[in-house]
Amino acid sequence: MSASYAQEQQIEVIGVVTDNNKEPLIGANIMVKNMPGFGVMTDINGRYKIKVSEYATLVYSYIGFKTQEKIVKGNKVIDVVLKEDEANVLDEVTITGTGAQKKITVTGAVTTVDVSQLKTPSASITNALAGTVPGIMARQTSGQPGENFSEFWIRGISTFGAGSSALVLVDGFERGLNEVNVEDIQDFSVLKDASATAIYGSRGANGVVLITTKRGKEGKTKVNAKVETSYSMRTKTPEFVDGVKYVQMVNEAFTTRSKPAPYTDEDVELFRNGLDPELFPNVNWMDMILKKGAPIYRATVDLSGGGTTARYFVSASYVDEGGMYKTDKGLKEYDTNANYRRWNYRMNVDLDLTKTTLLKVGVSGSLDKKNQPGGTASQVWISALSYNPIATPVKYKDGKWAAQGTNNQINPWFLVTQMGYAENWNNKIQTTVNLEQDLKFVTKGLKFIGRFGYDTNTYNSNAHRKWPDMWRAQNQRNGFGQLELKKVVEEQLMKITPTSTGDRKEYLEAELHYNRTFGDHIVGGVMKYTQDKTVNTSENPTYNAIQGIENRHQGLAGRFTYGWKYRYFVDFNFGYNGSENFATGHQFGFFPAYSAAWNIAEEPIVKKILPWLNMFKLRYSYGKVGNDNLMEGNTKIRFPYLSTYKTEDKYGYYFGDVRTESFSGTFYPGLTYSNFASNGITWEIAKKHDVGIDFSMFGEKFSGAIDYFHEQRDGIYMKRSFLPYSTGLLEYSPYANIGSVLSRGFDGNIAYNQKFGEVGITFRANMTYSKNEIKEYDEQYSHFDYKYKKGYRVDQLRGLISEGLFSNYDEIRNSPKQTFGEVAPGDIKYKDVNGDGVIDGNDEVPIGATTRPNLIYGFGLSAQWKGFDFNLHFQGAGKSSFALYGSVAYPLSQGYWGNILSDVDGNYWSLGTNENPNAKYPRLSFNGNSNNFRSSTYWMRDGSYLRLKNLELGYTLPTRWMNRIYLNKVRIYFMGTNLLTFSSFKLWDPEMGSGTGEKYPLSKTYTLGLTVNL
Repeated sequence: MSASYAQEQQIEVIGVVTDNNKEPLIGANIMVKNMPGFGVMTDINGRYKIKVSEYATLVYSYIGFKTQEKIVKGNKVIDVVLKEDEANVLDEVTITGTGAQKKITVTGAVTTVDVSQLKTPSASITNALAGTVPGIMARQTSGQPGENFSEFWIRGISTFGAGSSALVLVDGFERGLNEVNVEDIQDFSVLKDASATAIYGSRGANGVVLITTKRGKEGKTKVNAKVETSYSMRTKTPEFVDGVKYVQMVNEAFTTRSKPAPYTDEDVELFRNGLDPELFPNVNWMDMILKKGAPIYRATVDLSGGGTTARYFVSASYVDEGGMYKTDKGLKEYDTNANYRRWNYRMNVDLDLTKTTLLKVGVSGSLDKKNQPGGTASQVWISALSYNPIATPVKYKDGKWAAQGTNNQINPWFLVTQMGYAENWNNKIQTTVNLEQDLKFVTKGLKFIGRFGYDTNTYNSNAHRKWPDMWRAQNQRNGFGQLELKKVVEEQLMKITPTSTGDRKEYLEAELHYNRTFGDHIVGGVMKYTQDKTVNTSENPTYNAIQGIENRHQGLAGRFTYGWKYRYFVDFNFGYNGSENFATGHQFGFFPAYSAAWNIAEEPIVKKILPWLNMFKLRYSYGKVGNDNLMEGNTKIRFPYLSTYKTEDKYGYYFGDVRTESFSGTFYPGLTYSNFASNGITWEIAKKHDVGIDFSMFGEKFSGAIDYFHEQRDGIYMKRSFLPYSTGLLEYSPYANIGSVLSRGFDGNIAYNQKFGEVGITFRANMTYSKNEIKEYDEQYSHFDYKYKKGYRVDQLRGLISEGLFSNYDEIRNSPKQTFGEVAPGDIKYKDVNGDGVIDGNDEVPIGATTRPNLIYGFGLSAQWKGFDFNLHFQGAGKSSFALYGSVAYPLSQGYWGNILSDVDGNYWSLGTNENPNAKYPRLSFNGNSNNFRSSTYWMRDGSYLRLKNLELGYTLPTRWMNRIYLNKVRIYFMGTNLLTFSSFKLWDPEMGSGTGEKYPLSKTYTLGLTVNL
């Protein structure tokens, strides 16, 4: 009877769901309120049909649009127009170390990254960070596929002893940023100050990057696909003079120093006309080994959906980056180009075990393969830039391969194509299990979260290398007109060198969360226990005893928050963390942090006087964080509190035998220290202050954040190299926590959004500036303060101060004596800094800045009109300098080993031709000039640049067209990356920060792409 009654009360409701442009929305959800699982979806025309009770409430929702509710009230036709969801500053969510928080309640320095702005055609997301994310300073130093990643730091460099890299957490666990597919990322946050990172204790000193990957949502299966085809070219490649100009400049280098020219006019003509290419070659090696460009292919697809009890997200992606080396077309057995391929996969599943219990399981991984020539990247680029055009041909007519010498002095074509090949595989598998239990049956707002992670990483490589006998002509022919050749390289048959390394990581975390609102009072708390271990599974028989010991961390952390009326906020965070790398008594440390914020915009008087001010929040934080990642160069230090030993012959002795005239006895090497125990070693301590402002105004059209930071890093790990001899530690100096660095700076970002009719405009800009100063450093006494590292930047460039070039011998005689060799007009003149009348090492001072930029900034513009979208982004770097050096920068400094840059031609001091004392290059000299070729302001170059980082134009096809072929959304686009670079430095890409240019060049890329949503 009741069923019959219910049946009679139901009516059928039909309608259409559209957007503001009256375009139908496919797959919009229509649910009956308070009836989970009961609902329908719109079809390809945006239409729906549902049977409901006469007074039911229908809930209309669609991704990216505001949810609407409609009461039926007997209406049989209900059409709905959904409006796009515009984020409200009060509702925006920020991901922090203890979970999601409303942005308005955050008291620390946390940057939330718009993932859609991280645009890069390469496999590495890190290449999109510089100039996009405030607080991050990054640079890319190589363009070689598989190695074209950017190194980055949060708020710059604050140490010279331990590692300076940020802690990167993916789904709560420490994982690499470069192995994450950008299309899998849901949330990206950067934690910058102590209040945000104190919960990570001894590993949070350098800042933290948090990444949360996408998960499935209730609804029908959604399919997203993306394909890109790119063509990559070099931004800037060093250019060199040809063979004729080279020998003319060699002749001048001899004659200008009163030596006879080695080449006659007839020789020069033979280089010019190419009649004898074996003895008088003229080879453009860069053109010989490099293509104009190379393709890049990227593809990704993901599926998501689910029901009320289970949801899923599954994705797969592929990237294929081609190398720019030419290959020998006759070689079919293997590939010698520098290629890189990577396959990524991810599966995230959420299961509601009960109404209060949620199980999250994630499995992800990547497999990448890197291929490169048999000659290493270092060999190839040293040879390519230093192998001059007249040294040798590629091959002699009798089939013998030509070379100047061994190793780097093998000709570039042979290194790239004939020396075999090397393959590298890296396989990562990452597993995550989360259990979330709502404990509201205990008390409202209480929740437990448990996490377990298990990761494996395996790296394998095989280097297949070979070479035949190689020869060099002796600059003459015998009586029969035949070349006289000298063997310079002995043959090696194909040799395979395998390598295998890897590691295994386990993580365990348990968290107890409490969040509750009592009227105007907002309270919250988190207690967190963590432990992890890493086992090195590499093959290393020499160090397997240490290698087999696990790297372990353990910690307890907490966070307590209080807020009142979204106006005043106070936070206390702490981390009590332990590291097995330190001796008993130093293993655990307490790292507290405090922060407070005042949202002035919520004050009643401000609301009344300034109604256009949506948010104006002042923040301050102070705290201590630590760093236990002890490093010596690129080597991680384990157990510095233990002494290690080795044997050396110089401490050896004869023992156990009777010495005779013909027999001295048996020799035994002596035992000595390889590392001296330092029992008091502990972590670096960073004391951080941060003052910040978050603001939003004019209906949230204009928003931004600005922070000033001040960090004192104490207890920096370093060697005590200048202890008194009375200690007895003459050779094996101990280590200690004695260094100190002060780092200060600011970062910030602004954004302005405005709509002009159907045109939407967004302007955005960000900047990060950081400057450090060494406050304490173990160094020897000097009479001159400028000789100390104390008081100057970490990695500060040093050298002599150039005062131009000597104009004549009178100027040389009347100037302080330069002690680096004979000087002549056209040689570099230096400043006598200490005024003692002599130019020597005591006149070397700090010059310029550092190779790493101290300033990173970016600005851009986005626009949308109907289906069209446009994005323009510039990125720049400043406060950076580097010194040129080596056989490329110093013309003819190593004799015939070395090329001459085209930039030198016409820009060097030349007697009777160009006697400008401010010439760009000094007087030529052959085979070295100790006066000219040394670090000084003369060779210092400004590393600042501004580049058009990204240009994108896209068009989304009309929905009504796509509906007819059962598609939801289709977008086609063109994207250009690194298209233009503006810099005073023209020899190679200034971002590389290289003083020699001997690296695989960076790339500019043109991309066509297509995205499809089903």
